[in-house]
Amino acid sequence: MPVCFITQPIHPKAVAFLKEKGVQIRFASAPTMEATIAEVGNAEAVITRDLGFSGAALDAAPKLRIIACHGSGTNRIAVNEAAQRGILVTRAINANSRSVAEMTIALMLAGARKICAADTAVRAGNWDFRYENPGMEVHGKTLGLVGFGAIARHVAQIAREGLGMKVMAWSPSVPHDVFVEHQVKNVSDLPDLLHAADVVSLHRPADASGKPTLTREMLDMLKDGSVVVNTSRGSAIDTRALQDSLRRGRLGAALLDVLPQEPPESDDPLLKDRNVVLTPHIGATTEEALTRMAMTCAHQVMACLTGQSPQYVVQPSIPIKS
Repeated sequence: MPVCFITQPIHPKAVAFLKEKGVQIRFASAPTMEATIAEVGNAEAVITRDLGFSGAALDAAPKLRIIACHGSGTNRIAVNEAAQRGILVTRAINANSRSVAEMTIALMLAGARKICAADTAVRAGNWDFRYENPGMEVHGKTLGLVGFGAIARHVAQIAREGLGMKVMAWSPSVPHDVFVEHQVKNVSDLPDLLHAADVVSLHRPADASGKPTLTREMLDMLKDGSVVVNTSRGSAIDTRALQDSLRRGRLGAALLDVLPQEPPESDDPLLKDRNVVLTPHIGATTEEALTRMAMTCAHQVMACLTGQSPQYVVQPSIPIKS
């Protein structure tokens, strides 16, 4: 009976599906790489969420054939090392796109209308908050999307059709006709987008170099009072530079569902910044998305274990020597 090791909880429907197919399920005792390395053992398949799967974990899993990522981002998985060993890495592409897009819109509106600060004020008995802290109406404002993949396209549709926003996007790898199809302005240079946008939302994968997309220089290009939303990768923004911009009053708010370190240290300055709204990486945490992602992983595991080709195999970033 093949063993599938699962590093973090996934939807019960996927677990039941794998068991029905004759796969033995073993969960990590804790959602840590240390526990994974100690316990992966003889597993032929692994399903991992944002924990990823390190090179040391590969060393501890001599029978491993597939690592199925419960999401689209594989930056925490040792993809190249896995490929060198003939281990497939797959991802649950587009399974969570709509949920993350709706989370993006929710955060944008929370920042524009200062929802979290208003809630805190009411609970503290400060009803005068409504006189002292006017929000921003997003209708007619410009939304700048940094990246234009599946999530950003959903965001564009909701913002344009539902909220009456002007939408532009920067994504050098996306063909121009895709922008035309979605009625979104194609901006060729990121600085042009940053100068024009009232709200900037990040939707690009992590840079392999670790360099943030929104560096201090880029943040300084933003409009006074603009709003920044990040539901992509914590490394996409220079968070210290972001804090400086907020402290100087250059930016109106930052809404972050992802951070460079998750969870953050208890003394992280972001936790004390009232102009920052933080959520614990829940963009894809809806019943619908969790079901789709888990079932996608389960089907790809079964494809591999039965000698078929999984649908969404991740290609290594460096050539693999034969």
